[in-house]
Amino acid sequence: MDPDFFNDFLSANLIYLLLALLVVVIIFRGIKIVPQSEQHVVERFGRLRSVLGPGINIIVPFLDVVRHRISILERQLPTASQDAITRDNVLVQVETSVFYRIVQPEKTVYRIRDVDAAIATTVAGIVRAEIGKMDLDEVQSNRSQLISTIKATVEDAVDNWGIEVTRAEILDVNLDQATRDAMLQQLNAERARRAHVTEAEGRKRAVELNADAELYAAEQSAKARRIEAEAEAFATGVVAKAIADHGLEAARYQVALKQVEALNALGAGTGKQTIVLPAQALEAFGDAFKMLKGGA
Repeated sequence: MDPDFFNDFLSANLIYLLLALLVVVIIFRGIKIVPQSEQHVVERFGRLRSVLGPGINIIVPFLDVVRHRISILERQLPTASQDAITRDNVLVQVETSVFYRIVQPEKTVYRIRDVDAAIATTVAGIVRAEIGKMDLDEVQSNRSQLISTIKATVEDAVDNWGIEVTRAEILDVNLDQATRDAMLQQLNAERARRAHVTEAEGRKRAVELNADAELYAAEQSAKARRIEAEAEAFATGVVAKAIADHGLEAARYQVALKQVEALNALGAGTGKQTIVLPAQALEAFGDAFKMLKGGA
């Protein structure tokens, strides 16, 4: 075989091989596959060129370079604790936690160096400012409203960094021991006051019920006396009518009836009793028995 032909053949194949290798490198450098949980920031000559989303992307080989691979998964900042003073001058220690995710990687890359530290510092300042507007009781009772306010304020502050704050939580609000002791004393005093009020209301209610009972008894007694008076008036009317109709005999009959009833009442008493009556009384009772017998 001619050596020149062999050399020419080898040289041609080597060129084709190099060209094929170059094509493979260009394809490899020009096609970028981005995972679903990431976005890639592409630069050309040191300047921002584009942001590659999940899937297959094509760039210009050797000119475009992927400089930053940014995770778009939700992140949680480490639990932070900061001191704050309420509007009524109570020192509290607030534990917070913030969740966020990057939605515009180009802003996060080129506008802030340490995003976690920046968000933590921003949250601390906002928490101190918001708690300073509230009394301690409001901080304890309106925690959900405080969380919403902090979240909205943090979102406005970090908007230029391409970040979305998904959640903000206040995990705990701690007080120093002196404040806790003072609050405990106040709580015990409030409980004692409520107990005294309840006891006083009970006594008041008892007096009201007793007064109502006495009033009811008086009304019933008055009603009974009124009925008795009406009965006596009715009886008097009957007697008066009898006298008018039958004359003096009817009156004597009524007097005799009363005398006999009185004697029966004396005789019905308990124990041994001795009744001394004058002779005129005996005669009167005798006349009464005769009249009753005759009336019967």
